[in-house]
Amino acid sequence: MKELELKYGCNPNQKPSRIYMEGEGELPIQVLSGRPGYINFLDAFNGWQLVKELKEATGLPAATSFKHVSPAGAAVGLPLDDTLRKIYWVDDMGELSPLASAYARARGADRMSSFGDFIALSDVCDADTAKLIKREVSDGVIAPGYEPEALEILRSKKNGNYNVIQIDSAYRPDPIERKQVFGITFEQGRNELAINRELLSNVVTENKDIPDSAKIDLMIALITLKYTQSNSVCYVKGGQAIGIGAGQQSRVHCTRLAGQKADNWFLRQAPQVLNLQFVDGIKRADRDNAIDVYIGEEYMDVLADGRWEQTFKVKPPVFTREEKRAWLDQMTGVALGSDAFFPFGDNIDRAYKSGVKYIAEPGGSVRDDNVIETCNQYGMAMAFTGIRLFHH
Repeated sequence: MKELELKYGCNPNQKPSRIYMEGEGELPIQVLSGRPGYINFLDAFNGWQLVKELKEATGLPAATSFKHVSPAGAAVGLPLDDTLRKIYWVDDMGELSPLASAYARARGADRMSSFGDFIALSDVCDADTAKLIKREVSDGVIAPGYEPEALEILRSKKNGNYNVIQIDSAYRPDPIERKQVFGITFEQGRNELAINRELLSNVVTENKDIPDSAKIDLMIALITLKYTQSNSVCYVKGGQAIGIGAGQQSRVHCTRLAGQKADNWFLRQAPQVLNLQFVDGIKRADRDNAIDVYIGEEYMDVLADGRWEQTFKVKPPVFTREEKRAWLDQMTGVALGSDAFFPFGDNIDRAYKSGVKYIAEPGGSVRDDNVIETCNQYGMAMAFTGIRLFHH
């Protein structure tokens, strides 16, 4: 198959629409279920590249949750502890396979943004992962293959309309890539730069200690940024992205946005949140929304007008700003990657509030000395990679 007609492009008025191969060669995909659209394929192909590189860099199964051509989450298949199993709503599923654990992490880090995601998996989708996918609100999945039971489960989702794409893992694209904007063709070499530990060897801070676990987290951050709309930064802890700031014009706004997401991820693990008692039958998405409100400043408004009774069995106590700050002060060992240099030390000040200890960024700013000195004040270790990772 050399081309696939699509229902429409980014919007219903943008017709005709298709994906196709120029010159020789067939499309490297098979649609096993559903009818993926233009944006679905953009998410699928970007997500596949991300998880493929994560698997190559770490040797672990990888998954990502994509929304609007940027990842909402990305992770490798490390085991989940009891707290993570609970906040990701998988504590009822028994022991998960490594691939399912990777997706639980990728989906669970920012569940608000992952609602209606497109999933990419580095490995053949197993039944555990398919069962997890079936229970979430999602548009589709791309993987190099599917176990028979997994495919049966996924084909039953959305009354048989769930988008399931199989990609040829041996496919290698042309080294030159092109796209059109306003009728004008842009051409460039593909970003084939391999993200590895060697990129983290130039540690420019007084603290030179970056343990191997932190190097894995930094590689996850950089590979995630490689497929995130720029400007972008990524906070990572324990093998998974916990906060991604994408597409902001100011780098410090990326750092703040991603830092707030990382904070929310950790606040969800606080006893005040874990002990919330939801009304029977509430959907996971409604629980996610309720938790987001509870840990935000707007919860006082919810208490005032009595809306809590629609969600909680028992009126939850206010999670005060002081209590939240005390809990967040326990978050440590976070890794932070940036797709371009930090121009000011204020980014480091904000990162410190979210437990950042390790940083990877290109370097090259006229204010590098100020950024390095700010890291030194906090005892952080920072590596200059010398490479930029813009993605548009």
